[in-house]
Amino acid sequence: MRLPPDARRRVRIERITPEIDAGRWPAKRILGDPFRVEVDLVCDGHESVAGVLLYRPTGTTAWDEVRLEPLVNDRWHGTFELSQLGWWQYTVEAWTDEFATWRKLLDKKLEARQDVSLELQVGSEIVAQAARRASAQAGPELERVARILRSTRTARDTKIDAATDERLRELMAAYPDRSRSTWHDVVLEVRVDRPKARFSSWYELFPRSTTGSGNHGTFRDVESVLPYVASMGFDVVYFPPIHPIGTSHRKGRNNALVAEDGDPGSPWAIGDKTGGHKAVHPELGTLVDFRRLVAKAKDYGLEVALDAAFQTSPDHPYVTAHPEWFKKRPDGTIQYAENPPKKYEDIYPFDFDSRDWRGLWRELHSIFLFWIEQGVRLFRVDNPHTKPLRFWEWCIRDIQTRHPDVVFLAEAFTRPKLMYALAKAGFSQSYTYFTWRNTSRELTEYLQELTETDVGEFFRPNLWPNTPDILPEHLQFGGRAAFIARFVLAATLSSSYGIYGPAFELMAHVARPGSEEYLDNEKYEIKRWNLEDPNSLRPIITRVNRARRECAALQGNVNLRFHKTDNDQLLCFSKQTLDGQDSVIVVVNLDFYHRQSGWVELDLDALGMDSQETFQIHDLIAEARYLWRGPRNYVELEPQLVPAHVFQVRRFVQREQDFDYYA
Repeated sequence: MRLPPDARRRVRIERITPEIDAGRWPAKRILGDPFRVEVDLVCDGHESVAGVLLYRPTGTTAWDEVRLEPLVNDRWHGTFELSQLGWWQYTVEAWTDEFATWRKLLDKKLEARQDVSLELQVGSEIVAQAARRASAQAGPELERVARILRSTRTARDTKIDAATDERLRELMAAYPDRSRSTWHDVVLEVRVDRPKARFSSWYELFPRSTTGSGNHGTFRDVESVLPYVASMGFDVVYFPPIHPIGTSHRKGRNNALVAEDGDPGSPWAIGDKTGGHKAVHPELGTLVDFRRLVAKAKDYGLEVALDAAFQTSPDHPYVTAHPEWFKKRPDGTIQYAENPPKKYEDIYPFDFDSRDWRGLWRELHSIFLFWIEQGVRLFRVDNPHTKPLRFWEWCIRDIQTRHPDVVFLAEAFTRPKLMYALAKAGFSQSYTYFTWRNTSRELTEYLQELTETDVGEFFRPNLWPNTPDILPEHLQFGGRAAFIARFVLAATLSSSYGIYGPAFELMAHVARPGSEEYLDNEKYEIKRWNLEDPNSLRPIITRVNRARRECAALQGNVNLRFHKTDNDQLLCFSKQTLDGQDSVIVVVNLDFYHRQSGWVELDLDALGMDSQETFQIHDLIAEARYLWRGPRNYVELEPQLVPAHVFQVRRFVQREQDFDYYA
């Protein structure tokens, strides 16, 4: 009977985290993050175990390593810093540690006052073997210790001192016998993005609606709106498609089947005789104007994001140049887009299973490269779940290999597992179901799923309270309080969020009867927005965005924790930086019509605070300050004033001079 070739490799490597689907997909992190890996190292018998976390940028050959440190119950951990964008590989190697096993036995015999002369001889051979593996500098030092341990003339206490010296332990750990080590079965990966992939505030606007007069806006008109967007604290300005719009089957106002003269059509019906996905709408300007706009946006601390909608109007040049890229119906016509009962006669979807699918894939890939050349590094992708996962896996990987700073946002309102599959395939961020999570229980369970399970390793939520397609019922009828509460929830529950404006800050709330779609939808007409409306939510949006910039706790999701309240209409949660230096507590009244009050019960252990500690909370919206003590504290929120608190925690610290100050 043939024996297994690795029979003498005794350490088993189990339950390594993070590990997404047995290593099929990378975890996600941000440039500069410390990347912590945990693993079980299991060995039979009483031998000690040692191991290292191996890591390298993907594409390189040499491994760096950091020693694994024990936690509890055979659990170990190691950490390395992600110092460059792109993909990193990591794995674990472990072995039985002969020296540590010997030291453990020696210590026990010394404690029991037993004879250790034979153990010292055994130790001398273990150290001598390490000397032969060691560097030219460390080898002689180890050989000297080996001679002391085997010498018959050296005093026992001197030998014991040499055997138990901390320097010897360090040298032996540096040069272990790894000839029978075990490697983890899979080399794992982590994708490293720039910080905006984790922390971003998106503002969506239609460039054609930026004149304020009802005339078609231009990129120069958009430039005049940039100070307004920047003043509210946003760092991304996102445009729906800016390409030429088809005229065949153009939709009229409110999605009417027949357009009237002057109706501009839907920006998502892309393409006409002037061009397609690599052209701009002639009334917006030129590519030169667009590049100027991108540069101007940077001057205001804004980054331009573009919509990538892979579909065409019937007038797109692709339709005549590449009819094989579209699906034909039995009557010979091209299949237009449908989502019964909705029909989109003005839009043709691509057939990703066409006989020339390779040509189609390459062309769509080239669209991203084209706009990257124009200065764009952020893409919001329209309906990615209707395109093959394999396409996104290939396309995003190649784009980010060429341009590691590119960020992709998936607009995928679809089945949860498909949304997660898109994130695994490479999308940096994703829209979520937040828009339809309303109760305390719904919000708590959903955000816990996104942040406290392994979903948080690869899925970055971007929360939107509204979009041009979605005007949820609570915004239709909840009034100003609903807009403020949902905004605060989006901006604080997640480190990335977005709003469709100016509809949001101006509280546009009238829907087509029986629907979640805006009446007089901007998708089909040019709007006139009064950006100076005194009732605008601009001031409170500005304050919350300022809090997001100033509070590091709001710039990530890893330490989101929910706290109990005795009133289901009050939602309480906190965020904290990993080092515990910044903590934020948020309380929101989910009842948009009535004052709600109650007691919050803080999990002070999660906040790293003492149960009897007194601390100050600074309301970053109302600028009020309160003293809280212990876990139970009272709150009262009147929705017609401000339906939410965003508290920054300021703890008292005792100084040598014996007076208190706020940390």
